[in-house]
Amino acid sequence: MRSTASAFVSILMLAILAAAAMYVLPQWNVWRADLAGRAALAEAENARKVQIEEAKARLESARFYAEAEVERAKGVAKANEIVAAGLGGPEGYLRYLWINKLGENGQDVIYIPTEGGMPILEAGRAVSLDQQN
Repeated sequence: MRSTASAFVSILMLAILAAAAMYVLPQWNVWRADLAGRAALAEAENARKVQIEEAKARLESARFYAEAEVERAKGVAKANEIVAAGLGGPEGYLRYLWINKLGENGQDVIYIPTEGGMPILEAGRAVSLDQQN
């Protein structure tokens, strides 16, 4: 009788344990899913905050860069005014810039008109350039 009673108690305990598992496991899965959802929401909020801060930093950087460009442009304008005033106005400054650019590439040719208004052609220039190369 004792073995029958202990078997019955064991089966009863197993049934109670199975019933408790059937009740607890679905509730635990819901709780676990709720925690996972909260964690995903917190992660998304943190990522959004990081993006906002990065955008604010880029905006601030752009503002400082714009201010620096304005200051640089003011300096260039002031320097141009000083040089232009020293060369007799804007026309003189433009002529100065043109003269400075003439010799930079080494290929500029200037034809100066003679008495008849016709330039002196450099017939031998092409031959001498070929010999130099």
